[in-house]
Amino acid sequence: MFSYKYEIFTSVIEDKVNKGVLLKGERLPSIREIKKEFGLSIVSIQSGYESLIMKGLVKSIPKRGYFVDKDFEYSIQASPKTFFPISRDVDFIHNLELTSARNKSSEANSFNNAVPGDVLIPQKLILRTMQNIIREKGASLLRYYPSNGLEELRNLISDRMRKFGTNIHPDEIIITDGALQALYIALRSITNEGDVIAIESPCVFSVLEVVASLKLKIIEIPMDIQNGFDINYFEKICDEHTIKALVITPNFHNPTGKLMSDSDKKNLVATSAKHKIPIIENDIYGDLYFTEQRPTCLKNFDDDENVMTFSSFSKSLAPGIRLGWLNAGKFFQQVEKIKFSLGRSVSPIYQELIVKLLLNNSYGRHLRSFRKKLNQQAMLLLSALKKYFPETSYFHQPKGGYSIWCELPKEINMTEFYNYCEAEKIHFTPGTTFSVTNEYQHCFRVVFSDYLNSESLVLIEKAGKKAHELILS
Repeated sequence: MFSYKYEIFTSVIEDKVNKGVLLKGERLPSIREIKKEFGLSIVSIQSGYESLIMKGLVKSIPKRGYFVDKDFEYSIQASPKTFFPISRDVDFIHNLELTSARNKSSEANSFNNAVPGDVLIPQKLILRTMQNIIREKGASLLRYYPSNGLEELRNLISDRMRKFGTNIHPDEIIITDGALQALYIALRSITNEGDVIAIESPCVFSVLEVVASLKLKIIEIPMDIQNGFDINYFEKICDEHTIKALVITPNFHNPTGKLMSDSDKKNLVATSAKHKIPIIENDIYGDLYFTEQRPTCLKNFDDDENVMTFSSFSKSLAPGIRLGWLNAGKFFQQVEKIKFSLGRSVSPIYQELIVKLLLNNSYGRHLRSFRKKLNQQAMLLLSALKKYFPETSYFHQPKGGYSIWCELPKEINMTEFYNYCEAEKIHFTPGTTFSVTNEYQHCFRVVFSDYLNSESLVLIEKAGKKAHELILS
């Protein structure tokens, strides 16, 4: 099933271009030809070609038609990372300072803030719904709500996830103040200070902050170049170390954007169950897919109740909506106690807001529009990166989420590159903030969750030209 009608022909063209079946300069079928073959409206066909143009695959020549605008090329892969399975303390002070220095959310053209920009937030929908809730609920919004969250909200989240094959019972869901609190609660419920846990590498710095605050040790599991999380490496460390938990983002991992295959998800769940290692699954980007259907969760393959899944609405609606959820499963009793100790209840108005948006399917309609915009932003940014940066650079093509993972050639002096970007107010997130190792010196993350304008692309061009200069020098 396709998200948009036009994808029945654009997916065919895109596949042929990427495989080199259609070459640059070749003429593509006319609107009339596609209408006859696929039975689509002219508006749908035009929208389809516009999407291909946004992806940098097609160009339109007035009075002549549509043509392939992309050379077939073998993608350059990121260099493989090889770690020694050593448990490490999380000393995050330097990385936190580096992150904070570049976290200037008020500035336009920022490529480092993984939150939806103001233009992409459904402001009218959210504010109008909140106003209606205030009128309807009145002073009741000022009282405590159930400590585990509204029953109706938990039922709606359970029903929604069940549609995607993720069977979670509403009584095993706890509503939290955002995703990070859910992660904190999950980790604290199954670990003690000094325990060793496994995390992905690179790993988003907010996860490292939580791990550091709990005084846990980590072993980093490298992301495989092709498939993402290296399950073989994980199994090796399970044989050699006592691992208390695994924290992982299988769907559109931050920062690499990798999507784990269903077969790998199934194998990972089986491996963790074999070694009796609980999995804490971050599904915060699961709704932000660019393909035909939502990806599965690890929980879909969990027959032993070994997986705790958490998510939130801050990435898909607005960053200020601090409402997340945690499916605790068999760990519910420990989780419930910890949640209660952190606060009586989550904001009533946020809970009522999500209930309304889920009940009338406003959330689903918003997501369809939001995903389309994100996809367009991603392809526009990826095209600019490939156009302006050195040919030997690596850029991951995202299938969802917010992130493009970049790796520059080893010859580049990254200190000089970042100093230039800082002076020009080009804000990338350095790869060193995503690990306690030094494996990602030449990597950085670019985020496409804010509106890209002509000024944004000029900044990418400047950064790319500087990278070229640093190679030549």
